[in-house]
Amino acid sequence: MANQIVLLAIVAMTCSLVIAFEPKPLQDFCIADTTSSVIRVNGFPCLDSKLAQADHFSFGGLHMPGNTTNPLGVKITPVNVAQIPGLNTLGISLARIDYAPGGVTPPHTHPRATEILTVVKGKLYVGFVTSNPENKLISKVLKKGDVFVFPVGLVHFQQNLGSGTAISQSSLSSQNPGVITIANSVFGPNPSISDDVLAKAFQVDKSIISSLQAQF
Repeated sequence: MANQIVLLAIVAMTCSLVIAFEPKPLQDFCIADTTSSVIRVNGFPCLDSKLAQADHFSFGGLHMPGNTTNPLGVKITPVNVAQIPGLNTLGISLARIDYAPGGVTPPHTHPRATEILTVVKGKLYVGFVTSNPENKLISKVLKKGDVFVFPVGLVHFQQNLGSGTAISQSSLSSQNPGVITIANSVFGPNPSISDDVLAKAFQVDKSIISSLQAQF
């Protein structure tokens, strides 16, 4: 009897964790009300469904090339709940990524989403790194029409290997996937992480840490 009670308790806890992580919508849609003062819990408050319009569920301009004249040579055009309020609670979004020759989407993670990337134009080198302790790099060179998956939370990157521009499109399993760029998070937070901590972590001189921090 005691074992059955323990088993039921584990099942109940597991179910509650699943529900807390990705609750299923209990209505047709929940258009994000970004002006509401209601506290947000795993999404935006819902706009009155009687006020729903087609514009709440659409976005224009994804066919337009992004401006890649920046140090990384990349422009990301997101289409998430910030651009389409009707995505709120639906657990999906996408993005267009434009790459200049040699352009790089630097190592980053999406804490709330798995990403599936399709190459629309050009040739990309992509990859992700598994978690500790293996830290295995899983990478591949992709051409037009190829698809690659980046599992949720893992550090990943893309690089344009071609001499011309490249384009990819990504779908993500969250209406608000979030992004953590590793270099920015480590060397560019405000306030800064102590150079003692970073010098010890990277096993380099503090002057190197200071030089890296100056870039951000």
